[in-house]
Amino acid sequence: MMRPVTRAALALAALCLPLDAVAAGAAELTVPPFAHAYEPRTAAERGLWMQADEDERQLRDSRLLVEDAALNAYLRHVLCRTVGEERCHAVRLYLLRVPAMNATTAPNGAITVWSGLLLRLRDEAELGAVLGHEFAHFEQRHTLAGQRRRLGNSDLGAWATLLTGTAAPLIRLIATADIYSFSRAQESEADSLGLRFVAAAGYDARRVADVWSRQMDEADATAAGRKQRSHRYDGVHLLATHPTDLQRMTALRTAAASLPGGGATEAAAYAAALRPWRAAFLADQIKLNDLRGTDYLLGQLAQGGWTEDLLFARGELYRQRGNPRDLVVAADLYRQALVLDQRHAESHRGLGLALLRGGETEAGRAELRRYLELAPDAADAAMVRALIS
Repeated sequence: MMRPVTRAALALAALCLPLDAVAAGAAELTVPPFAHAYEPRTAAERGLWMQADEDERQLRDSRLLVEDAALNAYLRHVLCRTVGEERCHAVRLYLLRVPAMNATTAPNGAITVWSGLLLRLRDEAELGAVLGHEFAHFEQRHTLAGQRRRLGNSDLGAWATLLTGTAAPLIRLIATADIYSFSRAQESEADSLGLRFVAAAGYDARRVADVWSRQMDEADATAAGRKQRSHRYDGVHLLATHPTDLQRMTALRTAAASLPGGGATEAAAYAAALRPWRAAFLADQIKLNDLRGTDYLLGQLAQGGWTEDLLFARGELYRQRGNPRDLVVAADLYRQALVLDQRHAESHRGLGLALLRGGETEAGRAELRRYLELAPDAADAAMVRALIS
């Protein structure tokens, strides 16, 4: 007869098995009928919704909220195209100026998209996959299901405290690990439905896996720059809430291969919508003090060719680190940006500051004077005039 501890250990190991829900679920192109918004029924559910409503009220007043009407309208357009008009109007979108790759979903239908995510995506197909993924969390009521799971496992953990011997702590660990395993399963389910939304909307579903490939490369670049070990992507931690990026990329790529080929990317429309904000989002990224990761990201954004704003951003990245050789690199990058656009005021400013720090005082002052000619009302004009004088 198998001992209780052995059975518990086997159950614990099963929680770590890879998830194949994405490939299995995405084989069907059509999306299920809309389940409509869920109304809370129990006291616990009403409490969850009340907290979500309060969080949303704080979102609307947050200083991080990007209220640009055109960009918000564009995000809603992509959401509506991806999930359909009926589903689209069941949720609210909020764009937050946070330089990290993330999006979130609340049970009451509030979805946040972070600016760092927009900076890293390349086209509408990729954006549609993210928005479809987040909508899937809402439609499948994952937050509610997760709460019920936690309550059930809390009861199991409480019963385990009444036991004695080696089985009790292992049972408590299984109860905890089961919650995280369930969360990973939900992520895979959302990936699957999100991919089907993208394909049904006429977007190119084969592009979606590339998001996770680039994310892994950026994380490796960040780790190398900080002299840390590279992240492992081939195994999931017992208490991880998401599958690894490698697992997601592989599953999405396999699933997309079973879907019809072709489809739109709308890369030009995506670039046009993001263009007014790209410089600001790049400035936020540079402030993270992640030279290698940001340098990788800039290289990815420049796949179609280096533009003055990307060259300027790369110059800022090296200038802010401030080593003597970094100042030389930064000055060269600013000059490359000015070859493309002699009226790019920020590049004159960056070049002037780099030259001043490098000891080339007169040349630096000349560049700063040119900056003030092009941008006399700049917010830092008084500071720059002080540097010149």
